[in-house]
Amino acid sequence: QYIIKTVEVESAKAKQALCESQSRNQYLQEQVGMQRQVLKEMEQQLQSSQKTVAQLRAQIMMYEAELERAQGQMLEEMQAMEEEKNRAIEDAFSRAQVEMKAVHENLAGEGGAAHRVTQLVLGGHATCPSPCLMPAGVRTNLLTLQPALRTLTHDYNSLKRQVRDFPLLLQETLRSARAEISQAIEDVHSTNRELLRKYRRELQLRKKCHNELVRLKGNIRVFGRVRPITKEDGEGPEAANAVTFDTDDDAILHLLHKGKQVSFELDKVFPPQASQEEVFQEVQALVTSCIDGYNVCIFAYGQTGAGKTYTMEGTAANPGINQRALQLLFSEVQSKAADWDYAISVSAAEIYNEALRDLLGKEPQEKLEIKLCPDGSGQLYVPGLTEFRVQSVEDINKVFEFGHVNRVTECTNLNEHSSRSHALLIVTVRGLDRSTGLCTTGKLNLVDLAGSERVGRSGAEGSRLREAQHINKSLSALGDVIYALRSRQGHVPFRNSKLTYLLQDSLSGDSKTLMMVQVSPAEKNTSETLCSLKFAERVRSVELGPVSRKAELASWPSQEQLEVTEGLPGDSPGTAAPSGRGHVSPSPGQLSSRATSIRRKLQTSG
Repeated sequence: QYIIKTVEVESAKAKQALCESQSRNQYLQEQVGMQRQVLKEMEQQLQSSQKTVAQLRAQIMMYEAELERAQGQMLEEMQAMEEEKNRAIEDAFSRAQVEMKAVHENLAGEGGAAHRVTQLVLGGHATCPSPCLMPAGVRTNLLTLQPALRTLTHDYNSLKRQVRDFPLLLQETLRSARAEISQAIEDVHSTNRELLRKYRRELQLRKKCHNELVRLKGNIRVFGRVRPITKEDGEGPEAANAVTFDTDDDAILHLLHKGKQVSFELDKVFPPQASQEEVFQEVQALVTSCIDGYNVCIFAYGQTGAGKTYTMEGTAANPGINQRALQLLFSEVQSKAADWDYAISVSAAEIYNEALRDLLGKEPQEKLEIKLCPDGSGQLYVPGLTEFRVQSVEDINKVFEFGHVNRVTECTNLNEHSSRSHALLIVTVRGLDRSTGLCTTGKLNLVDLAGSERVGRSGAEGSRLREAQHINKSLSALGDVIYALRSRQGHVPFRNSKLTYLLQDSLSGDSKTLMMVQVSPAEKNTSETLCSLKFAERVRSVELGPVSRKAELASWPSQEQLEVTEGLPGDSPGTAAPSGRGHVSPSPGQLSSRATSIRRKLQTSG
């Protein structure tokens, strides 16, 4: 006879791991503080650079205005000098005419001499060809006028050259000023680009540190996904896109609601063009952690028609998180097959009108109850919930097809095939390390919540109205639980709804939890989108505490005892073990020759 006892031992390794986690948490908090300070300084530098650019642009405008003003002044001065030159020439010509008239009067009898004097004066000759032909007074007047005429001619030619060269000089000055200003602007732009690069790098580092800090604190991670505009949204202003994204931060989105832009910060935001593969890449680390013995919960929240079922279930050609998660689990299990034995089992349930129903059972309409495990572990399980062992992708497809047929969907004003219930896919992974005898039990809850829209907009009547009221009541209870957890109240009302009671393990600090909030970008749905995003921000601030791993040492079991049930829907399934109970019974017949070596290994590892 063999007696098995589970004893919690606080080992030195656990203490050391706890100390390391606490020191790492402190280090990350310091790093986050330092990164915030660096970001603040970079933002100040960026603002300073932007101010410098603005000042340089203002100086450019001022220089151009001054150049235009100088050009105008120079043109005015040239025009004034031209006029002054013309006046001086006219005055000199008038004086010459007066003097020539006087010469004509003095030399009235000498017409030929007067004519030659006139030619000499008007022609600007410097010397008299024949002094004997010119009286002394005329010669003196000519000597007086010639320097003045020479000076005027020189000034005129100089002004003419300046007027001809001024456009070239102005263009050269403008070219030089523009080159200097362009160089200054290029230097500022280069500095801004470098600052922006550092800013984005620090932002990514800050986000990485923040995510690590969130993981250590146990916060609920929140991803957002925006579906594309579809033909069902109609046409016109009501179908306009009201959601925009931050180009520098993939965790921020903006919603235009009633003419005002409202910004929301989540852990990650997926735009409409994001593929199913891109979404799953962000959540696959959570999925694989259930193999290591952790509880994981991923649930989709949002109004009807926002894409919750598409994200969780997808289509046959483009599967969603549910099928991709199980495929990934199979791949991970195969990679560890040399050292571990794993058994993966699947259950599917729905909460319809506050009644829990088994989607894989022979009687899907039968109501089930949620109870505490009788082993005293405090875990919840559902007696009578069918649990199927799956070993291949074909098994998964048969389970999904059988469960999808039994789920309740109806047509509403917001969606032609609206999910009228909360669907839960529960994946249990039990593992045994053959070398140490360590048993692990991890549970993956994949939840597709019903639509969160208002009753008036869904157009529900009769039984549809009753369904909508139950949906809103359960979602309201979920909101009350989130509020109680966020405000750290002593009592958390998990029992107010079947949904919150079933998700108690996922929301009470013993699970890694991810919320995928689905939103519609259409203008007509902005009210529901606003409510969904506000709820997502509240959920993101909830701290569940560090996550614990479910593992225990046990004797060597047989492969048959790892199997929960054989067969698929349509076969004759075996009896399922209660969900949440991670204990595997020993097999005395297989403890013979290897028991001594296993105990020796356990003593050595201990």
